[in-house]
Amino acid sequence: MNILQKIASYRDQESKLKWEGTFPEYLEILKDNPHVADTAHTRIYNMISDAGMNVGSNTSEYKFFSKEMFGLEQAIERLVEEYFHSAAKRLDVRKRILLLMGPVSGGKSTIVTMLKKGLEQYTKTDEGAVYAIKGCPMHEEPLHLIPNELRADFEKEYGIKVEGNLCPVCRVRLQDEYDGDVEKMTVERIVFSEDNRVGVGTFSPSDPKSQDIADLTGSIDFSTISEYGSESDPRAYRFDGELNKANRGLMEFQEMLKCDEKFLWHLLSLTQEGNFKAGRFALISADELIIAHTNEAEYRSFISNKKNEALQSRMIVMPIPYNLKVSDEVKIYEKLIQQSDLNHIHIAPHALKAAGIFTILTRLKESKKQGMDLLKKMRLYDGEDVEGFKDKDLKELQNEWLDEGMTGIDPRYIINRISSALIKRDTECINALDVLRALKDGLDQHPSISKEERDRYLNFISVARKEYDELAKKEVQKAFVYSYEESAKTLMENYLDNVEAYCNTHKITDPITGEEIDPDEKLMRSIEEQIGISENAKRAFREEIMIRISTYARKGKRFHYDSHERLREAIEKKLFADLKDVVKITTSSKTPDELQLKKVNEVVKRLIDDYGYCSTCANELLRYTGSLLNR
Repeated sequence: MNILQKIASYRDQESKLKWEGTFPEYLEILKDNPHVADTAHTRIYNMISDAGMNVGSNTSEYKFFSKEMFGLEQAIERLVEEYFHSAAKRLDVRKRILLLMGPVSGGKSTIVTMLKKGLEQYTKTDEGAVYAIKGCPMHEEPLHLIPNELRADFEKEYGIKVEGNLCPVCRVRLQDEYDGDVEKMTVERIVFSEDNRVGVGTFSPSDPKSQDIADLTGSIDFSTISEYGSESDPRAYRFDGELNKANRGLMEFQEMLKCDEKFLWHLLSLTQEGNFKAGRFALISADELIIAHTNEAEYRSFISNKKNEALQSRMIVMPIPYNLKVSDEVKIYEKLIQQSDLNHIHIAPHALKAAGIFTILTRLKESKKQGMDLLKKMRLYDGEDVEGFKDKDLKELQNEWLDEGMTGIDPRYIINRISSALIKRDTECINALDVLRALKDGLDQHPSISKEERDRYLNFISVARKEYDELAKKEVQKAFVYSYEESAKTLMENYLDNVEAYCNTHKITDPITGEEIDPDEKLMRSIEEQIGISENAKRAFREEIMIRISTYARKGKRFHYDSHERLREAIEKKLFADLKDVVKITTSSKTPDELQLKKVNEVVKRLIDDYGYCSTCANELLRYTGSLLNR
């Protein structure tokens, strides 16, 4: 299907969404699908929950956000459950402005954009269908046509609570065009669209001296005032402010805390009572989510002003911190790179991870827990096993600093530095060392970093470099083994056979001669010594391994070489120790012989085919690893 055919297909799909009928026909739709009369908050919550969720042991991941937001599961869960879910049940939080507070480039704007775009798509579905009085400038709920005196009866019959009153325009039209006959009033299906100013709006304050409140609430239409003769005639008024057009959906209030006070007072009535004042009319009903975002410094300044207490009490503040997981930070970089002009550049494996390690370290706070440092904390947060610490410790660490993640380096800085490195090198490939070097150079130019912070960040770059060095050595050594996983598995099984015999005081059968022999103590110790297991501690370590194996067996799970973090580390180190000399000689030889050259070419090919390197970064990795092993 070419693009013209796709356009035609899209047009057909859009035309199928159109529906028009009378008010009684709308009531028939309500009987089949009461959700079409949902409040704005309920609609947004249903949109999020309908997308599905993955329930984890600590947090739930909402699929609606999971494609764009990474590492913010706890913040998003709190946002959805404490605000949207409660608001959907018509609890008092729906009468509050939702204020997302967090550091720059932390994802606040992305959340708002996702909600906007999501609503636009959701209202195209059967579950998210929205209907409005045709011709209403505020796309209002047709149930507003039901007189207040009959709404209790309607609720008994349909189980739907009606809130709000007809807008001034529809009130006049009902009398003038339909002679008060609500049954004849035309209802249509609408689809939210920020471009078309239906159900989604954005208010961005400008110069307080020039900006008019009409941007929010609409204005007098001077071209028709002579025709209708009065400013209080709704036909002589343009209901085209953002509050009018965002009715039934969502309005983003950009830079709300910097806004002039006269704009903010309109929000007091809207949030608390569900209506606002415009022109010379009675209070106008509006059902919409007001969402704003700010940083911590602006918020602190705002709440320090006593004049803002009334508005402050009508806000729900949701902290949106930076992500604190290295693996998710890499996903953020990958997303930003895909959105940029850098997506044609090859980024060597672990380059983004090295940057992520540095970035996460700048965001973490030192723990008071004994034996815990930032590197261990980083690994725990990223789901890695850290000796001596369990899930209980992770929860304690997360609760130790409630403002953790509200400071540190932002993702866009990293992308900017990667861009800078690419321009300087004028290359089609960039590796971890290039990235770390660019980050280091950029610290001098960072406007908001103090000298003390700079020194601290330089130390984190050194830590990230050391972490990368270990990754680089492991990568090359893995590539030198034709089948690394198989070798590790074979070594582990050999070790476990001997450990089992040792713990049960049995002998093992020699696979070649078939004779009964004692467990191979030399083999077991050669592996255990790799991770510092002393002679006195060997029995406890071996018994721990056997307990882990039996636990896995009881749960019907298979024990792999990486099922025990310390055993995995020991197996890897043993393999690498056996390989070290081969790798060292091969990679560091300035004039390799034919055999060495063949081996290097094989390793380069394996790095390219199996590990995601290109020929440039694969050769750079080999040279760098050779220099590391020669130190």
